[in-house]
Amino acid sequence: VYTEISNSSIMAQNTYPLTIYYDGSCPLCNAEISNLKLRNQNGLLQFIDASATPNVSSLEGVSYADLMQIIHAQTAQGQVIKGVAVFRAAYEAVGLGWVTRPTTWPFIGQLADWLYPKLAANRNRIPRRLVSFLFEGVTRRAAEQAAQQTRCNDKQCSASSQE
Repeated sequence: VYTEISNSSIMAQNTYPLTIYYDGSCPLCNAEISNLKLRNQNGLLQFIDASATPNVSSLEGVSYADLMQIIHAQTAQGQVIKGVAVFRAAYEAVGLGWVTRPTTWPFIGQLADWLYPKLAANRNRIPRRLVSFLFEGVTRRAAEQAAQQTRCNDKQCSASSQE
């Protein structure tokens, strides 16, 4: 059973920790997951590479083909969500709920829900250079800065963040 989760009810539904099932063989997917991992300072997200076990689903009740088609996640309560709802919950967990909030608005939400499966179906056709520029460049630097700020309190940084 799949459920759409709105941003307003994410925290109230015992969503976290949220386990995200992603396609690790996809450069775009890996880039997005790397970004989320860097920002996951509170440990609210867990990640499972669904492509690591070919033809075997790592999420009970969901086929391997479905896992590889679009992103899925399982909440702490065992509820399975997929598509844009996963990004809403993941971004909320890392303090970037404002990024996906427009996907809860009537027109934009419908457009996002319609576009995401098309993007997911063509994700391996996106030029690697574009993925590298967007995620391994700009977004990664922002995530690394956010991670370092989290480790620094009262103008004191831990030794691990000063490397």
